[in-house]
Amino acid sequence: MKRYLEDVIARDIRRKMVLIAGPRQVGKTFLSKAIMGGFGNPQYLNYDNMADARIVETQTWAQASDVLVFDEIHKMANWKNFLKGVFDSREPGQSVLVTGSARLDTFRQTGESLAGRYFSFHLHPLSPRELSGQMSPQEALSRLNILGGFPEPFLSGSEVEAKRWRNQYFTDLVREDILDFSRIHEVRTMRFLVEMLRSRVGSPLSIAALAEDLKVAPNTVRSYVDILECLHIIFLIRPFHSNIARAIQKEPKLYFYDSGYVEGQAGARLENTVAICLRKHVDFLKETQGEDISLHYVRTKDKREVDFALVKAGEIKTLLEVKQSDDTPTPSLKYFHELLPSAEAIQLVENLRQPRSFGGVHVVNAASWLAEQLAV
Repeated sequence: MKRYLEDVIARDIRRKMVLIAGPRQVGKTFLSKAIMGGFGNPQYLNYDNMADARIVETQTWAQASDVLVFDEIHKMANWKNFLKGVFDSREPGQSVLVTGSARLDTFRQTGESLAGRYFSFHLHPLSPRELSGQMSPQEALSRLNILGGFPEPFLSGSEVEAKRWRNQYFTDLVREDILDFSRIHEVRTMRFLVEMLRSRVGSPLSIAALAEDLKVAPNTVRSYVDILECLHIIFLIRPFHSNIARAIQKEPKLYFYDSGYVEGQAGARLENTVAICLRKHVDFLKETQGEDISLHYVRTKDKREVDFALVKAGEIKTLLEVKQSDDTPTPSLKYFHELLPSAEAIQLVENLRQPRSFGGVHVVNAASWLAEQLAV
């Protein structure tokens, strides 16, 4: 399966170093090897492999390589300085591709700057748009809600195999990644936190309530949530407000990169899948076209809320409400449409007989809209 970032990265890697971040097992290595196929003398080095790690640390790779692929290089001490040196001293015409599941998003915070030397991309799970041509949008959405969008469990087509994969996936995350960020005695608490979050998808996230349930300090919970974000297990969507500082202080909503891991009614999984698709769309436009676009939700003090808002240049352009079967616009969606008449107001419905419109509010099939209106 050709992934949606392949052509863009194959173009950009000729000009600058490319960094690919994303969840474990989302397909970064597969994508990297597909890109290597466009070169005559590629060399792939995985830092998890002891032999490859020795080559990396001694810099004894083939000098004639026209592309160097460093996988999981973020596990190397001083990896940012290492990449800067490799890129600045590389052979003429030699390209550099870097992948990793964690820490690649934090490289700006410390160490030597890579400014001006790279393009960065986030590889996301599969979506109805990416699966177009392989199956109908409705089938794709239904399978994504149940199996999640990670390639291995999705392509298995089996709920049993997806559950087996998921159990091993989170075991490996705890053993190999979470311990890189926290201490052993904290892992048990973090496991409890992840289990609790599975049933809180799509609701404003109260750090204080989580801290009380876990019997730990709120700052501790906040740091754990940050770790889960860094590891691409979850992502947060913050409420929109023209005052950014105020938006940060308000409670975000939380979603998992794996919809199959969400616990609760089918509606929660559907909302999670839509959130992933929208996040993928936003990241793609920002990283490939430089668009000033972001994903939020909207909520008033009297708790009128719409699930998602696509914001461009500080202005809400699209309001999106997600429902399984309700083909009548919610009162909140109608309220915000009247408040923001220039914004497109859409209710995405998974099980819809036919599209409808109510005073400028459009009720459309969720699968078709995701497959046809999003960039990826």
